[in-house]
Amino acid sequence: MTNVMIHNTNGNGDIEKASLSFVVANTALASGQDTAVLLTTDGVCIPTKGYTDGLEANGFPPLKELVNNFVSNGGKLWVCGACAKPRGIGPDDLMDGAELVGAATAVEAMVSGTRTISF
Repeated sequence: MTNVMIHNTNGNGDIEKASLSFVVANTALASGQDTAVLLTTDGVCIPTKGYTDGLEANGFPPLKELVNNFVSNGGKLWVCGACAKPRGIGPDDLMDGAELVGAATAVEAMVSGTRTISF
């Protein structure tokens, strides 16, 4: 069961908030929490191949590094299918470890007691 869900709506329009969501997610993983990042609206672009190249908010590690660390350490990267579709993003556009999900996935996590925070 997912213990922590970080909801991120930001992409390159607010790299600081996007980065902070992954800093928090990586911290949750490091503290032993089963963690998912739910990406909606502009956030769905983050796990597309090449999108995070060169994106770095002042005072933060590169966004690509934050995302890769999260996935490689066992974090779940959930991409809202309803948000990805109008942006032309499909499964083949996503990095390894990212998964297109429906609203039911997030709702199930929340009703099961998952703690959430949004950026």
